[in-house]
Amino acid sequence: MAYKFVDNYREKGARKKLVEHLEARGITDKRVLRAIGKVPRHFFFDETFWNQAYKDIAFPIGDGQTISQPYTVAYQSELLHIKKGDKVLEIGTGSGYQTCILMELGANVYTIERQESIYRHTIRVLPGMGYNAHFFFGDGSKGIADHAPYHKIIVTAGAPFVPEILLKQLKVGGILVIPVGDEHSQKMVTVIRVSETDYERIELDTFRFVPLVGDQAW
Repeated sequence: MAYKFVDNYREKGARKKLVEHLEARGITDKRVLRAIGKVPRHFFFDETFWNQAYKDIAFPIGDGQTISQPYTVAYQSELLHIKKGDKVLEIGTGSGYQTCILMELGANVYTIERQESIYRHTIRVLPGMGYNAHFFFGDGSKGIADHAPYHKIIVTAGAPFVPEILLKQLKVGGILVIPVGDEHSQKMVTVIRVSETDYERIELDTFRFVPLVGDQAW
């Protein structure tokens, strides 16, 4: 991975083009686009692959995981409607790129990762970039009940169903964004907690995520 943290005109120019591409694909939230334009995505890649960093593609980061496609990151971030100071739970830290975008949007991020090698790498890299989230290692399918409730919850892996345990960790008025389906494709689902007992569920576009693994998943 790139620990030199070089970010010059070439990388900044590539980010600007990526933002324009995402706008053309239908991302309209200016704050999300600004965040994408600010976070140096190439820092999450081995220097050998820096030329791939600003393409709108997912890319392997090891242990069967990927850094998500920028469009997917922007799409999920837009659905969360993050306000400054929102307490956000992220299930599946992965590379940490989505974590950084959430923090650029003003979120107070609690993020959990089940792959130890990825977790250990990310807790080293993100603080070095100036992103100090609350990092946890463990089974994200169960959320992090000790720090609940959350204004927003984002799941960055495909789940077979919406875990009830995550819904219980949402504040009333809170939003959960989660891809739900089989191991090959998922529908992006937004769930809003409208009261202590009632939830509103909206199914959106189709995506393909790595599977969410854990007690409340695959």
